[in-house]
Amino acid sequence: MKKQTGSMDTLVSLAKRRGFIFPGSEIYGGLANSWDYGPLGSRMRMNLKKLWWKRFVESRDDMVGLDGAILMNPRVWEASGHVATFSDPMVEDVVTHKRYRADHIIEEKTGVNTSGMTLHEMSQIISDKKILSPDGNPLSEPRQFNLMFETTMGTVAGEGNRVYLRPETAQAMFVDFKSVATTSRKRLPFGIAQIGKAFRNEITPGNFIFRTLEFEQMEIEYFLEERDWETLFDTWHREMYAFAREVGISAELLHDFEVPDTERAHYSKRTVDIMFDFPFGQKELWGIAYRGDFDLRQHQEHSGQSLEYTDPEDNKRKILPHVVEPTFGVDRTILAILVSAYEEQVVGEGDTRVVLHLKPEIAPYQVAVLPLMKKDGLAEEAREIHRALLKHFRSDYDETGSVGKRYRRHDEIGTPYCITFDYDSKNDRCVTVRDRDTMVQERVNIEELSAYLDRKMNQHS
Repeated sequence: MKKQTGSMDTLVSLAKRRGFIFPGSEIYGGLANSWDYGPLGSRMRMNLKKLWWKRFVESRDDMVGLDGAILMNPRVWEASGHVATFSDPMVEDVVTHKRYRADHIIEEKTGVNTSGMTLHEMSQIISDKKILSPDGNPLSEPRQFNLMFETTMGTVAGEGNRVYLRPETAQAMFVDFKSVATTSRKRLPFGIAQIGKAFRNEITPGNFIFRTLEFEQMEIEYFLEERDWETLFDTWHREMYAFAREVGISAELLHDFEVPDTERAHYSKRTVDIMFDFPFGQKELWGIAYRGDFDLRQHQEHSGQSLEYTDPEDNKRKILPHVVEPTFGVDRTILAILVSAYEEQVVGEGDTRVVLHLKPEIAPYQVAVLPLMKKDGLAEEAREIHRALLKHFRSDYDETGSVGKRYRRHDEIGTPYCITFDYDSKNDRCVTVRDRDTMVQERVNIEELSAYLDRKMNQHS
């Protein structure tokens, strides 16, 4: 069989056509770079988050969870440095008024590394190199663009207190560190995990769900003693790759980028970006950073509250823990899974099928039950099988179109197994189970169906 991977346009089209991801507010003309997860996408997204939580929280005795508030006291963002520094250099097309990242424009047009450059230096390069916008128009002078969304808390316009939609989930884990440590009674090293929405007023969001204004993070702050950071950094780095395998991200499309000193945050001694070969280029998928004790120290100083950890072996020894931070983006992970899973196969002369090789744990549906025909009682008995399977698997019932078309439809949405109830099934009490990847069909007794599917899915994982 001949294989062919999909372009970005192909994936976006499939996602919309099959109910994975829709453009947000589409009937009103949409809202740039906002996306809604449809019936299949919301299932897939939930499956991903459950797997992450199971692996990194429920299956470990050194991890606890947190669900922090989106709105926080603005002093949190002052202490973290976001209010003062969380901005990007922006330029504007003076004709179309489209906005662009100044550093990205310069790097794309000239190849010059802009790390550490001032706005004046960027302006000079744009002028000297006569850099124009993508539409061929002159650009404005670069200026800083704040990435945080602001709102007010209060009932009367203009009289409320300014608050921010959180630009990251991490800060709640630092602010609540002492409370978590006290109530959970965990000993160092231990971690706090959180899944939640974050918001960034990006200048140039794009590439489907890769960079959006509203996104979801699966993030861990792993607290430790400074002497242990290198060992635990490496341990978590390996864990991230193990999770990539678990959810079906192609290993050959993953690469490490060791972030150099000039590009790392000032408080970090090491940051590794895990890159992925997306159809639009190699971009950051996940990241892991050693943040030192910067965050806890900042919040301790700004709040006046001690965030020190007391060594249970020596009650006199107070520790301000250091942190290793593995970060996973839900939306980028979904995109990487779709890219890894997508395949076009030529399976016969003039016959091509599109298939998503999704892991059973990730697939929206694990099985689909198909009556050969709607008549002669086949549909009723097939529905009974579907209802029984729903107790153990994510099952879909599908009776629309020919069986061949239904097979192709479920190949395209990644359903691992299709079960057909036919006329023989009424007599021999067996059904035909078709494997998505091999297209091999096998007759299985209905009484043994659940055990058979369990066994096959465990082999698949």
